[in-house]
Amino acid sequence: MNGLIRCQNGHLFSSRRYGTICPYCNLETATPEKKEVPATDDEAIEALLMNAIRPVCAWIVCIEGPRKGKDYKIHSGKNFVGRADDMDIQILGDNHIARRNHAVFVYDPKKHETVLLPGDSNELVYHNDAALYTPTVLSVYDVIEMGRSKFLFIPFCGDHFRWEDLPEKDDNTYLQYGKENS
Repeated sequence: MNGLIRCQNGHLFSSRRYGTICPYCNLETATPEKKEVPATDDEAIEALLMNAIRPVCAWIVCIEGPRKGKDYKIHSGKNFVGRADDMDIQILGDNHIARRNHAVFVYDPKKHETVLLPGDSNELVYHNDAALYTPTVLSVYDVIEMGRSKFLFIPFCGDHFRWEDLPEKDDNTYLQYGKENS
């Protein structure tokens, strides 16, 4: 019985295959562990700055399916979609989504657009109810269907906002800001 978890409704499932989300009732079986909080404000600021930040460029929001209401971030570059732990966008609870590379979202920082590509799995991806066979530029509120789930596309970066248009500041600016305001 190693690696098996029982959800609140009594379903028994493999944690290696499904993680901590019950594939039968879609319940989260584990609560996130609390991380240790740094002792001082300076340590807290340094800890935040040490984490690599990948700015969000867009989102997909599940509007139908087992993860209804959950959002997924799309970052600059390629974002591979699947159920596996190593996917950039991991969608659990819908076993009709391929484990690896069901689809690929690509945010192109030079063209300032997000493109959806079919993955290299046997599963299909639908864009606004049409099967997707070639790369397609996404527009606000496009509907993407994978497995038994539907997602709404919400862009963040584009004509009105670009991360690279913000003024550059070095890490010391933020550290000094934290010290001055304490």
